[in-house]
Amino acid sequence: MLSRGRTGVLAVASASPAHVITQAQAKAFARSFFDDYFMGRDGAVIDRFLGAYDNAGVETRQLARPHDWYQQLHSFPDKNAAYIEQAVPLARRAGELALQRAGLDPTEVGAIVFASSTGLSTPSLDARLVQELGLARDVARVPLWGLGCAGGSAGLARARTLAMGLGKPVLVIACELCSLTFMHGDRRSANLIAVALFGDGAAAVVVAPEPWWDPQNPACGPELLGGYSRLLDDSEDIMGWDLADEGLRVRFSPTIPGLVIQHGPQLVADAAGVIGLGAEQLKHLVFHPGGRKVLDAYDQALGLEPDRLRHARAVLREHGNMSSPTVLFVFERFLADPQTRSNQPGLLLGLGPGFCAEGVLFRW
Repeated sequence: MLSRGRTGVLAVASASPAHVITQAQAKAFARSFFDDYFMGRDGAVIDRFLGAYDNAGVETRQLARPHDWYQQLHSFPDKNAAYIEQAVPLARRAGELALQRAGLDPTEVGAIVFASSTGLSTPSLDARLVQELGLARDVARVPLWGLGCAGGSAGLARARTLAMGLGKPVLVIACELCSLTFMHGDRRSANLIAVALFGDGAAAVVVAPEPWWDPQNPACGPELLGGYSRLLDDSEDIMGWDLADEGLRVRFSPTIPGLVIQHGPQLVADAAGVIGLGAEQLKHLVFHPGGRKVLDAYDQALGLEPDRLRHARAVLREHGNMSSPTVLFVFERFLADPQTRSNQPGLLLGLGPGFCAEGVLFRW
């Protein structure tokens, strides 16, 4: 049936791998790995790069494999096999918890949106998750690949559209194992910085139209008011993957914080305009924490008070940047904070390869 009513969030859940690494351990690994490359150059160079670990805003992260696994050289097929092996149970944990919190029978789900960009699988992993989670076998499958850090916010926006069109609940799962893409042969500073920032995790959201989502039910989450997408022309070099013999080689530009300062105000204003509001009317801001410098750039560009992005900073501190699920981790923490509920509009936003912005307007 076609939904003519409103659509909202029933539940959000997250899941993390068991292997924890502190930032001090990551820094020691980076020093041992990159030190030979910097030998013969200015001795201060490696220390200057390693200073990024102290200023990244990250204290701990969770990894798909034990620490010693990353000390060994692995082929692309081996790393991709590890991705499939680890991503399915991790995504399942997040999905099961979200369905449980929503009080939803899995067979009621009309579509599953699966966002991931850190491994390859055909069929996409949502085919396995349909079976693992006990979803109906005629469920619509919508895999999203290549959106990187914007995948979670894009998945949520697409789920709203699907829920309205199908008239059924939609399950969104974002799962990334960024650590498995680490390349021993990559001695660029971008790889060193990636080791300082990225972790692994999965998150899930259940989105549903009325009557599953009931604005009178205090157990239900926020209403989703509209989606927002914006692609910047000729910006493919800013963020993404380059395919090399050893696998997926990270590509991200140090200009990203500057782009946030340059484009952030207009992006937020345009997103608010989707629901006929001005940027200053958005009470809630749930942003993907790409890194401390990115969050600082948002503060500067939008003139935010220091604690406005506190939930994003907390997720970055405890989990690092997990790519697509990270903003959903922030969303989960935001919704659990009793101080945030005020029946006011807000924006959930992620930036990713393209270079693009993907967001969802909501009321909470």
